[in-house]
Amino acid sequence: MDKLKNKTNINCIIVDDEKEACDRLESLLKNFENVNVEAKIQNSEYGIKKIMELMPDIVFLDVEMPKKSGFDVVHEVRKQNINPTFIFVTGYNQYAIKAIHNAAFDYLLKPIDIDELKNTINRFYNLQEEKKQINLPSELKNKFSLTPREIEIIELIAKCKSSKEIANILFLSRHTVDTHRRNILKKTGMNTTAELLSVIFKI
Repeated sequence: MDKLKNKTNINCIIVDDEKEACDRLESLLKNFENVNVEAKIQNSEYGIKKIMELMPDIVFLDVEMPKKSGFDVVHEVRKQNINPTFIFVTGYNQYAIKAIHNAAFDYLLKPIDIDELKNTINRFYNLQEEKKQINLPSELKNKFSLTPREIEIIELIAKCKSSKEIANILFLSRHTVDTHRRNILKKTGMNTTAELLSVIFKI
């Protein structure tokens, strides 16, 4: 396995009620020297608690679990305005569309293929590098009470990405992206995207 050199370390949590699945994924992730597994959790409710406590970069998340499903976990965590990257890991491909609608970064089928996992990790790194190129001033974030998702979208708009491109990058529907764009303009009091960008680059 090629190692990903000169990359920022990322922390992740595995939430899956099957111990064997947790152990296998952890074993696969050991192939990446920059990836640190902070916790393996077999209970969805405890998983929510640990995600909010540890604030990982990535959460590898099973879909079908007792008490709360993986989608429930995503919903509960995001209600707290915490937005790690969610990657669903499941043995059932019928959840793919719902995963996309829940803005999952990726959807991996069990048993996980190491090459597919590598592609996913590489895409995550590439997106993080892109985000680093444009950072919104803290004054702008605080002044308009922008959410992490809104900040992501503004940063991509600043890189001249269209709504369709942003939707593909963030695994959202175009309708959702357009809704965020309208909300951003409303929050900032701007009339157009061009006006918003002029403010960003002046601050």
